[in-house]
Amino acid sequence: MKRALLILAALLLPFTIQILSAQQVGIKTNALYWGTTTPNIGVEIALGNKLTFDITGSYNPWRFGSTESNKKIQHWLVRPEVRFWPYEKWDGHFLGLHGLFTSYNAGGVNIPLGGLANLKENRYEGYGAGVGFSYGYQWFLSPHWNLEATAGLGYVYYNYERYECHRCGDFIERTHKHWLGPTNVGVSFIYMIKSKRF
Repeated sequence: MKRALLILAALLLPFTIQILSAQQVGIKTNALYWGTTTPNIGVEIALGNKLTFDITGSYNPWRFGSTESNKKIQHWLVRPEVRFWPYEKWDGHFLGLHGLFTSYNAGGVNIPLGGLANLKENRYEGYGAGVGFSYGYQWFLSPHWNLEATAGLGYVYYNYERYECHRCGDFIERTHKHWLGPTNVGVSFIYMIKSKRF
């Protein structure tokens, strides 16, 4: 997993250089993800008058409870998205087209949404990739702060190994799954580094 994060950081370096010279940049974090103990950060840059590019990453390395219970939602996830703003970027409605890439080791928890069945009774280890459409809305709060609400639906391909939930549980199967459903949900706080409003 550390190697994957280093590769991700190397791939994001050119975006970081571009962001530093961009005219308009927003740094964001999704409060809903923090509610699942998942640190996350995103960057959104202007591509034109009505287009922005948003990329968000999250990483959860923790285990909940005892070692024997093995409850965890360990994962990393990257979600790039191109957004179209019908009226004005960073203010009002937007439509997005996003991808997602994830690697995970999760089990022993009850998550009502998602493509992995019986997550409470099993542990899943694998990766996923998908695409989806988003709708969202941003509210201007001040020259440096915005608030965003967004939700997305799409397709995810999961490839995984399934185990009994307890630590060192028996291997059950190696398989894959195609899933249609929610691919994004968020309430994010955005700090505008270079705002169009001043």
